[in-house]
Amino acid sequence: MTSKQGQKTAKLSRIGYVALGSNLQTATRTSLEMVNEALGLFAGAAIRITKQSQWYSAPAFPEGNGPDYVNGVVEIESDLPAKAILAALHDIEAELGRTRPKRWAARVIDLDLLAYGDEIAPNPAVFAQWQGLPLTEQMQAAPEELILPHPRMQDRAFVLKPLAEIAPDWQHPVLGQSASVLLAALPAEARNEIRPL
Repeated sequence: MTSKQGQKTAKLSRIGYVALGSNLQTATRTSLEMVNEALGLFAGAAIRITKQSQWYSAPAFPEGNGPDYVNGVVEIESDLPAKAILAALHDIEAELGRTRPKRWAARVIDLDLLAYGDEIAPNPAVFAQWQGLPLTEQMQAAPEELILPHPRMQDRAFVLKPLAEIAPDWQHPVLGQSASVLLAALPAEARNEIRPL
């Protein structure tokens, strides 16, 4: 590879953030082992992990929807487009036994692409539609296309606490606020429920 080609590849690479969670054990693995195993599969999907938060314990959402979760966030770097990243994350979930019996059911593994570069997908209007969806509709409706940034990440302490740990200055491309500011805006009770393991 020439240095010119190397420079071209470097320019294509983008930084993103992925949330990981698990609140179901299998016969052979705990939730903590599941999220760690998922991380081990990123490299095979051409996704490089550049930073990793510590693991946190968080109540299931919505309340009473199963055991507590193990949650964390990783910073990733890849040359893949966002849709390919999402497909790779779904492949990892399937490999680890993820099923989708109903919206927000307890799960052995959950991988969410939170943000990728400053991409707003598919467009600001669709993002705004999903961001403003009432909770009762969120529990029934799931988008059929990739929405970036994740339309509800700013509402979830179990996402923002680990994100702010590894990228406090990351700026939400729509809201224009940093991860640390978004976290501080949440009620103290919600922040305090998220405990390091």
